Amino acid sequence: MGVANDRTRVREMDAYAKYKNRRSDLTVGEAARWEARYQIGAVLYAIVLGAWCAIALLMTDDAVAHMICISVTTGYVAAGAGRAYGRPWIFHLQILLTCGPMAGAMALKGSPYYLGMALLTLLYFLGLERITTRLQQIFLRALIAREREAALAGQFDTALNNMPHGLCMFGADGRLGVMNYRFSEMMHLADDFVHRSVGAADVIAACVAAGTMSSENGRTIISEIENSQAGAIVTTDVDMEQGRALSWTFQPMAVGGAVVLVEDITERRKAEARINHLARFDPLTELPNRLSFRDEIERLLAISNSAPRLSALLFIDLDQFKQINDTLGHPCGDRLLCIVADRLRGMLRPEDFVARFGGDEFVVFQQNIQSAEEAAALSRRIVERLTERYEIDRHLVEIGASIGIAMTSPGITADNILKHADMALYRAKADGRGTFCFFRNEMAETVESRRALELDLRNALAKEEFELFYQPLVNLKSGRITACEALLRWNHPSRGTVSPMDIIPVAEEMGIIIDLGRWILRKACMECMTWPEVVSVAVNFSSEQFHQRDILSEVRYALEVSGLPAHRLEIEITESSLLRNTQWTHDALSQLRSAGVRISLDDFGTGYSSLSYLHNFPLQKVKIDRSFLEGIDTDRPLMLLRGVARLSADLGMAVVVEGIETNEQLDLVSVDGTVTEAQGYLFSRPVSAAGIRRLLDASHGRRLMAV
Repeated sequence: MGVANDRTRVREMDAYAKYKNRRSDLTVGEAARWEARYQIGAVLYAIVLGAWCAIALLMTDDAVAHMICISVTTGYVAAGAGRAYGRPWIFHLQILLTCGPMAGAMALKGSPYYLGMALLTLLYFLGLERITTRLQQIFLRALIAREREAALAGQFDTALNNMPHGLCMFGADGRLGVMNYRFSEMMHLADDFVHRSVGAADVIAACVAAGTMSSENGRTIISEIENSQAGAIVTTDVDMEQGRALSWTFQPMAVGGAVVLVEDITERRKAEARINHLARFDPLTELPNRLSFRDEIERLLAISNSAPRLSALLFIDLDQFKQINDTLGHPCGDRLLCIVADRLRGMLRPEDFVARFGGDEFVVFQQNIQSAEEAAALSRRIVERLTERYEIDRHLVEIGASIGIAMTSPGITADNILKHADMALYRAKADGRGTFCFFRNEMAETVESRRALELDLRNALAKEEFELFYQPLVNLKSGRITACEALLRWNHPSRGTVSPMDIIPVAEEMGIIIDLGRWILRKACMECMTWPEVVSVAVNFSSEQFHQRDILSEVRYALEVSGLPAHRLEIEITESSLLRNTQWTHDALSQLRSAGVRISLDDFGTGYSSLSYLHNFPLQKVKIDRSFLEGIDTDRPLMLLRGVARLSADLGMAVVVEGIETNEQLDLVSVDGTVTEAQGYLFSRPVSAAGIRRLLDASHGRRLMAV
């Protein structure tokens, strides 16, 4: 029996040894097959051992034989507890097959000693069963903990090698413990460098040898690591390709050693430099911008105040630039600004400073001059140079320049000298443009007056303190009023009556002309609803107001809220409005005409008069400016007026002559019948809303007699 047991055991060990030598990892299927083989072998062995023990106890009375079989079985089971705890049910089956027969045989012996031995054997085997279960639990917990540890280690390794920063960890002994892939990549180190058990000095020496760090920076970094204190530095090195900036962070560990983080901040530094450049330089002309100029002028003024010397600030504004933008487009305007910037650069000394202040404004700070005449000479050259013709995209362009000059004085601030130059520029533009002007103290009073006017104008618009007057247009055949032109009036408490000629330019510069025009349009439409149905209202549109993108919506809304039919509204635009964005202007006029609104060309004969307007745009009425009446009693002016009137009439347009003041003028313009309407003091001065109502009531159905 013992020989059979030994043979079975040997076969199992041989098979296991062969498999163990073949490979160390198991698939699920292979593990299941080996478990089945182990189970079969263990069961067969347990059956043989249990049978042998039972036979020995029952068939013999030899005490030595009994002792041997009990000892062998007990030892086998005890060893099985440490061998088979991974599969407790296999071990429990072995206990049953070995201990069951032995305990049964001892019980059958009937002797009190054997009965006691059988009981102790059962208790022993129960204890082994509990030990096996406990060992399995311990094994499972250890296995799960190992798997978790491996997973965490894998996650840590993945995170470590995929983080954007380079990382090194040095132990308390100064030896390298951890280095991620990013660090070795940044420093051009070998991948297995971390396994060489090197110190911080060796790592830095390898970086220096690889050409990714200078010796000076290397010494600084070693000092920081050995210092064992938290800190951060930035190094700038030149590698094989370009300059590189690295940010190093040092963090000591509680158990000794340090963690070193490295971040490549080269692109961030470049982005910051680009942002700083954009913040301080004009991206179009590459000149310093307003912010940069202000900082520089404050610095230069501080030097000038500490060591008195004369300097000048030139404030340059381009004349007719807006017209170039409107007619040729913004790309041409941008190109023009670049050429202007180049011309200014070429005219200045190295110590002078030029900047683009915004829009079409430039500033020049002229340092260390002997007298104001040098500033005047430079300004004169700038005006002449900027007035020279430009060729842009096969267009020949001409502009002008106006310059305001302010001289430095002891203690003057950047704000004050800029303010003085701005005041001088305002005077230069008022004097006719294309010139320069020095600041004088009395200019401050003019500027303050202008600011007060702007404030009053803004308040008047908010409180609707304006008033509309109306001047009639008379049909020369019927003698009846056909339309009334709305004219803005402002009766200021202290200024008195302010002329529209003073209001409109200021409103345009303030940027409130659109709001003011919107109020005029709606007010005029509402007033027209109180007139006879055969009378229309004519409303002047400024160029800014007409070229707002929602002009059609504004007109429709005014008609809707007032209830005025579209054919009773006449929109008067000037020739300058037709010059801006001609295609858009043509489309807008066509849409307004399709909506039923009548379109009039106001003040024809002023500005850039061209007969092509009458043909190219959907106009229905032409108002000939009063300037045509000058010298009308002579042949040439009269022939010119009649020629324009006849051409307009032949194109199907009504013709109005403005400024009729005498019966003689009326007779001359109406003799051939081409002029259909007239307007002027001969018929009526502009009157208030109440006055025009009385006039319309008095003239309703009758000819309006000259007054």
